[in-house]
Amino acid sequence: MDLPFDPEALNSGDIGEKRATLEMEHEAAIEHVRAAFEVAGFGFPAEFSPSELLNEKVDADRDPYYFLGACNPAMADRALDASEGRIGGLFPCGVVVWEEEPGIQTVYHVSIMRLARLAGMAPDSEEWADIVAETGEMVDDAWANLDDMT
Repeated sequence: MDLPFDPEALNSGDIGEKRATLEMEHEAAIEHVRAAFEVAGFGFPAEFSPSELLNEKVDADRDPYYFLGACNPAMADRALDASEGRIGGLFPCGVVVWEEEPGIQTVYHVSIMRLARLAGMAPDSEEWADIVAETGEMVDDAWANLDDMT
């Protein structure tokens, strides 16, 4: 399959990639991330532990890994309209927390709004640029909260 762009030419800013390290236990990190994003205006309509599921279903022996499906309803509504409903295939925005080692957790996120634009699921328009900018600011606020709330 040929891609319409060179993935190796992309940088972390192109996809809204963010990564942080938290020095705390896994469950505490999940609660910390949830609180940091809630203060920035996100809710969590979906959450689950892929590691628990995989360990149970295929005996994967995975270290703790948790998915928080973040959503801001007003932004989701705007994005659905602007993308003619296609962005919904990427909902909710994912924030994951995985254990690097006991007491050390990685928090990771990429922007579904940026990815949708790169994949042609969203228009190259001023309206979409505003959605990308506003959701980016919200995520930046949440990321700042990760440090501010420790």
